[in-house]
Amino acid sequence: MKQILQSFKTGATTLEEVPSPIVSRGNVLIQTTRSLVSLGTERMLVEFGKSNLISKARQQPDKVKMIMDKIKAEGLLPTLETVFNKLEQPLPLGYCNVGRIIGVGEGVSEFAIGDRVASNGQHAEIVNIPKNLVAKVPENISDEEASFTVIGSIGLQGIRLCNPTFGETIVVTGLGLIGLLTAQMLIANGCRVIGIDIDNSKCAIAEKWGVHTINPSEGSDPVKSVMEITEGIGADGVIITASAKNNRIISEAAQMSRKRGRIILVGVISLDINRSEFYEKELTFQVSCSYGPGRYDESYENKGIDYPLPFVRWTEKRNFEAILDSISSGKLIVKELITEVVDLDDYKNIYGNIGSSNAIASILKYSEKDDNPENTIIVNDSKFSGTKAVLGIIGAGNFTKMTMLPALKGSVASLKTIASLEGVESATLAKKFGFANSTTDYKTILNDVEVDTVIITTRHNSHAQLVTESLQAGKHTFVEKPLALNNEQLTKILETYNSTALPAGRQKQKANGQSLTVGFNRRFSPHIQAIKKAIGDKPGQLNVVATMNAGFIPSNVWVHDLQVGGGRIIGEACHYIDLCVYLAGSEISSVCMNSMGKNPQENTDNASILLKFKNGSNAVVNYFANGAKSYSKEKVDVFSQEQVFTMDNFRTTKAFGAKGFKNMKTKMDKGHKAQFHEYVKRIKEGGEPLIPINEIVNVTKASFAAIQSLKENRWVEVE
Repeated sequence: MKQILQSFKTGATTLEEVPSPIVSRGNVLIQTTRSLVSLGTERMLVEFGKSNLISKARQQPDKVKMIMDKIKAEGLLPTLETVFNKLEQPLPLGYCNVGRIIGVGEGVSEFAIGDRVASNGQHAEIVNIPKNLVAKVPENISDEEASFTVIGSIGLQGIRLCNPTFGETIVVTGLGLIGLLTAQMLIANGCRVIGIDIDNSKCAIAEKWGVHTINPSEGSDPVKSVMEITEGIGADGVIITASAKNNRIISEAAQMSRKRGRIILVGVISLDINRSEFYEKELTFQVSCSYGPGRYDESYENKGIDYPLPFVRWTEKRNFEAILDSISSGKLIVKELITEVVDLDDYKNIYGNIGSSNAIASILKYSEKDDNPENTIIVNDSKFSGTKAVLGIIGAGNFTKMTMLPALKGSVASLKTIASLEGVESATLAKKFGFANSTTDYKTILNDVEVDTVIITTRHNSHAQLVTESLQAGKHTFVEKPLALNNEQLTKILETYNSTALPAGRQKQKANGQSLTVGFNRRFSPHIQAIKKAIGDKPGQLNVVATMNAGFIPSNVWVHDLQVGGGRIIGEACHYIDLCVYLAGSEISSVCMNSMGKNPQENTDNASILLKFKNGSNAVVNYFANGAKSYSKEKVDVFSQEQVFTMDNFRTTKAFGAKGFKNMKTKMDKGHKAQFHEYVKRIKEGGEPLIPINEIVNVTKASFAAIQSLKENRWVEVE
């Protein structure tokens, strides 16, 4: 299918061929008929993409600070590599979509195939959208009219926050598309509306509806004009729908407001607020968040959990429905706002001059197609017959893009197919790294007889199912940590793995050549390898202190969700549990975990994990999220037979009391490249598993035991 993408690296806006998404649980699959171009928002994205690096940095000072912190912790070159990789990922444009449903996901009962709907889908021929971001279109509304649904709800949410009453005077600053829709809805609400814009044509449209307009470019002073119109009282409310890079608009909004007036920001402006202007009038200022309650709420948008109507009357979806109802009843007129309707293939007619266009609403028109979209596209016509280590990768997120695929460069792996849920990510990476195919259906990989190795890098809650399916398909299976989120998932994996395994105690690959590996890369770092060589495979009893200065992650990020990410102990600290197992040369026998806080939660990310080993060794894993970003992210100290080895951030390793050990200094090397190169080599040539399966299982169970220990406040034995 075709989709419009914006490159932040080159600034180009392109129409690309990407695999069509497949419908997922809680979603509907929509074949697009029309989509509206948000000229304001999309113009900013296009102009940002075209700007140079210095300009990009000036526009994102918060990101610059993050980059500086990363440079201090990880070094200049790794940080620059991360930044450029980020810029290479194109951004899908668009969020005002209309079409008909061609697929209904599990758990969706309110929609059926054939329904005509509006959604926040992108400029793509087919989109996969959560049900709470979709609304049915009444029969008397055309597709062009329905394409105003989402952008109209942005203005509607601003109005709801302003809370105007019948007869109040409300100023709308910026009569672009959102501003015009906002002004029209305010009039329908019984308000006197004053509109401010420097474009006479937009002022003329607003005046036809009864809006009193002010054009500052013609010499009118917005503040004096509003005070004059309101007989010195000032506006009851100001809704800012403009876009500007100065503080003039917010200052004027304060000056033209009455005492205790309300100012709502819908657009994007500078916010260096003059305290006295707000203080003297006790003004209320609020920023409106997109379409309404539910926006950016994972539970509402992606899990389909609605807010109870008696408590949250207007959600995103209910705002969509309100806009559609207003268009249907004739209270909101949008037809006359349409400047042009352009075929998708002619998208450059809109985007080619988006920075200078005076258009109000540009609409993309999509051709009619059948209901059997292509979920896999051919990127390179490569041959794989008779080749070993033919890889299929499920997951195209940050780890795959910035760590795994660069680490695989130079290995003898053959890259056949990469899968992602939406298709843009997998198509982009397929072109960059030379995959033969890109797909949105991971089962294409499992059913491909030429693919002998599957690498899984999806979100944690999908690991167990995908590992099981991959093993059942007879593939070598590599999964990024964690292997599973609970014992039930682990048991199912092991039942599948052992169904064709060799007798107990043998560590070679299974009889059919199949292997199971987890991405515990730290043990492959040259720093850890040097320490391991110095202490030996059977080091006797030793002490390990491993500290991960993991950094703060907001509580609403998926890694904290126990059902999705499993929490950071199971999801991330397992790396260091494995590292301790490797250094100790022994499995863990029992675990005790203590966490910061009087009543720590199960998904804590500030904890100390004590590990007892079968050979008598002892380890402490400190996993902390409350440290400074400028401090080393990872440190390991090993105490063994009157020797001490200290590794700092996988950049330096020093030894004390260890004769013949040469201190090391490298660029940051966490072992990813060595891990993947050795893994591919063993798939090609055979041999012992990369990591013994008993150690993988022991580490996984130890991570579960850590959480159990916290909950039960005791040492927990690891079976």
